[in-house]
Amino acid sequence: MKTIRLTAAQAATRYIAAQMNEDGVSFIAGVWAIFGHGNVAALGEALYAVREKLPTFRGHNEQSMAHAAIAYSKQLGRRRAMAVTSSIGPGATNMVTAAAVAHVNRLPVLFLPGDVFANRAPDPVLQQIEVFGDGTVSVNDCFRPVSRYFDRITRPEQLLTALPRAFRVMSDPADCGPVTLALCQDVQAEAYDWPESFFEPKVWRMRRIQPDPVEVEQAARIIAAAKTPVIVAGGGVHYAHAYEAFQFFVEAHQIPVVETQAGKSSLPWDHPLNFGPVGVTGSSAANIRCAEADVIIGIGTRFQDFTTGSWSLFSKPGRQLISLNVNAYDAAKHGAVPVLSDACVGVEALWRALGDKRFEPPPASLKEEWFAAADAVTAAPKDTNALPTDMQVIGALQRAARENTVVMCAAGTMPGELHKLWKAGRPMSYHMEYGYSCMGYEIAGGIGIKMAEPDRDVVVMLGDGSYMMMNSELATAVMMGIKITVVITDNRGFGCINRLQMSTGQAEFNNLLDHARHVNPSRIDFVAHAASMGAHAEKAGSIAELEAALERARHADGPFVVVIDTDPYPSTEAGGHWWDVAVPEVSDREEVRKAREKYEAALMGRN
Repeated sequence: MKTIRLTAAQAATRYIAAQMNEDGVSFIAGVWAIFGHGNVAALGEALYAVREKLPTFRGHNEQSMAHAAIAYSKQLGRRRAMAVTSSIGPGATNMVTAAAVAHVNRLPVLFLPGDVFANRAPDPVLQQIEVFGDGTVSVNDCFRPVSRYFDRITRPEQLLTALPRAFRVMSDPADCGPVTLALCQDVQAEAYDWPESFFEPKVWRMRRIQPDPVEVEQAARIIAAAKTPVIVAGGGVHYAHAYEAFQFFVEAHQIPVVETQAGKSSLPWDHPLNFGPVGVTGSSAANIRCAEADVIIGIGTRFQDFTTGSWSLFSKPGRQLISLNVNAYDAAKHGAVPVLSDACVGVEALWRALGDKRFEPPPASLKEEWFAAADAVTAAPKDTNALPTDMQVIGALQRAARENTVVMCAAGTMPGELHKLWKAGRPMSYHMEYGYSCMGYEIAGGIGIKMAEPDRDVVVMLGDGSYMMMNSELATAVMMGIKITVVITDNRGFGCINRLQMSTGQAEFNNLLDHARHVNPSRIDFVAHAASMGAHAEKAGSIAELEAALERARHADGPFVVVIDTDPYPSTEAGGHWWDVAVPEVSDREEVRKAREKYEAALMGRN
């Protein structure tokens, strides 16, 4: 057996660079890195050696680097991924939040944090957390609950099994998610005689899980007997690249479709059978159909509480739930009849089983009424002296959007309003991280989307609160020449949570900046801040000025930031659904007591 002597870090980077996807390109498209004492000497040197084949990108924050990697994989439907490395200590724990984002959203990313010395000679090493009762623990154990696969590499040869396991998980449709290989920093530098065959190119194919015929037959029997079925399209439709099969199935049987945040753009917004967004941030058309449905067919959705209205939306007595999903855990939620399958081959199997069965779709007037309401709130304002609403900002962007536009967001007011109001055309034109709804994902995520699909026109929507949490990768976009358009809606605080606080009867407190404890009023100049990082930045004083700025953004060479002040109080009243947000049973405030009465009545209605 021929061998080659390499350090563990050199072996890891050489192996990673040799792994391919089914399209014949590298599965790991690059490595985001911030170096420190725990990864610079060995891993840094190894990455330098393979920099032409496995490029390294430098960010400004470990969490946001990982967000860029996650968005990259999401936009490509999990066909490729990126790796992220940090030193031991704060750099590593910064990535834990991003690992949770990837875990919740079932997205592959390879985390390579530095770790303590395996030999414990310099114990405690700089930045080491000492657990008094367990000498085997380091801060990287924080990754365990948010990783699909976790391994601590304490000997070089452990990579012979750990690396293939890591790629198996990242390329598995059911287990897909973040992988953490914690690299003890002394082991990174240790040499070993590796089999040359270990570094031969290997193709990792995302298998299409075939459905069990018995499960298909059972599901088809239930669907065929239905009177008012509805399909809930989730992210699995995107990840399976099932668009053609999905649309064919829907049209063949005339079953109306509603879309989750992750499933939005599965069908074009104007398709006659697409009744729009579902749940708490759903359209009236979709939610009316769901309330009437006697069979709910989930395709690639995990049925989180915004989709189900905390399980109060699907309220027809005796209704049945079918869940077609690649993951057995998701397929069996809430007593669903499971169809364990890839979305593409699963809907094809159901189509064959249903034969020529066709249903009477809901009246088209439901869609027409909803879009009339949506168009009204997104129209340009007649009163140009009033602060614009977030909905009017969305309308301006919609009018400026092109066929290749991707609108993206993650947290705050915009996810709910975009889910309700955005008219998504082609697949993956709507990119929302709402599984974890992580503030700070937005700018870094926009970079990841643009790196994944350079021909897309990427528009990042975020509020001032999210921008303040994580904005430093704007400088990375400038440095790397990545063109994204960033629209910052400044409502001077956490506007959506302030509205939620008010809806539960509470006083406005600690959400808007004016309602937080302060000596001086906030005077943040977002335009100057963005410009200081090298972006083109300007302030729009009205919706008309925003539309003009968006036109200029098309012709900009690099990141283009537009800031617009918005009213923190209005939201789209049409559509929507109840969401279980517990209200205190006891309060001195009459407003809270009344809100509690409404809450208890809603609970009784759900039960």
